[in-house]
Amino acid sequence: MPQPEWADFDAPCLAVFLRRCQIASEIKLETYPVEQAEIGLIGLGVMGANLALNIAEKGNKIAVFNRTTEVTKKFYAEAGALQGQIIPCETMEDFIAAIRPPRPIIIMIKAGEPVDQQMEQLKPYLSAGDIMIDAGNANFRDTMRRFESLKDSDLTFIGMGVSGGEEGARHGPSIMVGGTEESWKRVEKVLTSISAKFHGEPCVAWLGENGAGHFVKTIHNGIEYADMQMIAEIYGILRDGLGLDAGAIGDVFGKWNTGRLNSYLIEISEKVLKAKDPISGKPMVDMIVDAAGQKGTGKWSVIEAQNMGVAATAIEAAVAGRILSSQKKEREAAETIFGLPEGVAAPKDGMAFLADLENALLAAKIGAYAQGFAVMAAASKEYNWNLPMPTIAKIWRDGCIIRSQFLDEITSAFTKDPDAANLIVTPAFSKMVKETDGALRRVVSYAVMAGLPVPALSSALSYFDAYRRSRGTANLIQAQRDFFGAHGFDRVDGADKHHGPWGSGLADFK
Repeated sequence: MPQPEWADFDAPCLAVFLRRCQIASEIKLETYPVEQAEIGLIGLGVMGANLALNIAEKGNKIAVFNRTTEVTKKFYAEAGALQGQIIPCETMEDFIAAIRPPRPIIIMIKAGEPVDQQMEQLKPYLSAGDIMIDAGNANFRDTMRRFESLKDSDLTFIGMGVSGGEEGARHGPSIMVGGTEESWKRVEKVLTSISAKFHGEPCVAWLGENGAGHFVKTIHNGIEYADMQMIAEIYGILRDGLGLDAGAIGDVFGKWNTGRLNSYLIEISEKVLKAKDPISGKPMVDMIVDAAGQKGTGKWSVIEAQNMGVAATAIEAAVAGRILSSQKKEREAAETIFGLPEGVAAPKDGMAFLADLENALLAAKIGAYAQGFAVMAAASKEYNWNLPMPTIAKIWRDGCIIRSQFLDEITSAFTKDPDAANLIVTPAFSKMVKETDGALRRVVSYAVMAGLPVPALSSALSYFDAYRRSRGTANLIQAQRDFFGAHGFDRVDGADKHHGPWGSGLADFK
């Protein structure tokens, strides 16, 4: 094996190399440093461990470190045939020395303050050009702050959104990268190799500076919230309105998954509805408490939509739906007071109504995706990111939770018109809205009369109705605002008179 040149190693690496040579000399062994890793990863929890194995499996040498040494040892012991691609490190010094400069280091730990603490611990060991990569579900504002804090140093930062859960991390996630283009090029080969592939196209892209990647991941999760809520509302109609059991509903979703609703979430909905509880023997879904958890990304997407003045009503309804679901005891108490509405007879033509449910879900999904992309378009202008909408749709086609056939159509729509004002006005989607609008209207009407909650479906319908109505009702709101606060208004005739004749002190007809 040829001896490496001294210039191949920077100071931290060289120090460890010399120490190894000293130890080797003392025990009279000739040794050279092992081949350096292409990338490093800190944090061997479920997501970190799966991502590390994915990186190794795709032929990339990776150095790994965990605060608890026993976790690192256990991970390495269980890596099997992939051990040759993994360098387990017990000290930060060895970890840094094991990575080829400039060192990309993935931080896969709990989001928030722990990431800041880990960055501070890393800094003394790093050299010029090294890259710290936060691959957790970070708030994009934290990412922007971290990026800014390093601008005067010789280090840099990547905020990397990773979608796909444990399975995606292990076998191919969708990856959304935000940082400098130079830092992206350093990690492009590794990230491309581990990403999901859609018909051979990698589901990874550099989306812009600082917080761009984490912002797009946040909106991905907001759309995910809406999609899951809408599916749950359709499930509720099938269960409580039509009286179908879990297995039968699973069959319905299975059939839909072969058509225009083909998607990961519909696929797994069929599977969970057909699964049996090993304890009771009943459908597993019937044994689960109806209180949904959330980690904050859905709420962040709603907050940012409101900050930028973009309507994201379906996403808002989904977040509110999870909040209401968590108020289990209050809901139980309310039912004892009010009871439930008297049932409404199911539509006589059951097959036609099932078709309506399928089309209603498609129409509502269009609304949720349109809102999510509208929020990203506004953020792109706000933060000068120049987010590539067709590329975002492309990298969501596989690996991520909201992957679906639907995203291929969105890719095509934005490729033809990247600057479209709204997804629903593009030719392909306006046609779909026209085809499914009636079904959504009938389903929401049935649910309202039956007393079945459909907040996301009805929000999507109201969004369509408000968006396509050229003369709305906000003129009355403007009149009210002017009456009590003299806020003024614009006139339809363009006249330069901006206050109404509401009374002395408010009129302004000079």
